[in-house]
Amino acid sequence: MANAFNADNALATEPESFVVGDFVQWKRTDLGADYPNTDYTASYVSRDATGGSHEFTVIGTSSGSDYLFTILGASSSGFSVGHHHWHLEIKRNSDNERIVLESGHWDIEIDVDVNGVDPRSHAEIMVQKIESVLQGKADSDVSNYSIQGRSLTKMSYDELMNARKQYKSELRSEKAKEMIKRGKGSSATIKVTF
Repeated sequence: MANAFNADNALATEPESFVVGDFVQWKRTDLGADYPNTDYTASYVSRDATGGSHEFTVIGTSSGSDYLFTILGASSSGFSVGHHHWHLEIKRNSDNERIVLESGHWDIEIDVDVNGVDPRSHAEIMVQKIESVLQGKADSDVSNYSIQGRSLTKMSYDELMNARKQYKSELRSEKAKEMIKRGKGSSATIKVTF
């Protein structure tokens, strides 16, 4: 594994996800030919997908003819956890005119190294809460949870079973994506030998 702090080892494109408080960097080698970094400024503008007000900008710096984008840990520690949308913008330095070149998204993940942080996903929490109601072991915290405006403790058995099925499916999907991301495949991966 290459040293991720070294700019020579920076990702070749923006990350799909990163952890709050982490140092993150990536390089765009494909922009310099059309948008030389002496005449243009490239930046990523990101906003959380909930429509909230959390926005941040990552401005590229010159790295030869490439653009290097860096987020320091001190900056990312203030980012909101969740799904975020971004635009890759190019500004012409001579008159500050802007073009959005690309759009995408990344997930900013919770830092499990912080005391008291619950690293579970929403689906994981809901499966556990629903199962505690079904087992008759619901604690006072469960009454604070609701699905479509209905308290878990007020839902019928069939409604709870349907909700559990839905959240378990979501949880399986999350786990499969995580396995694929780690290069391990998933239960849906078909392996063939010749």
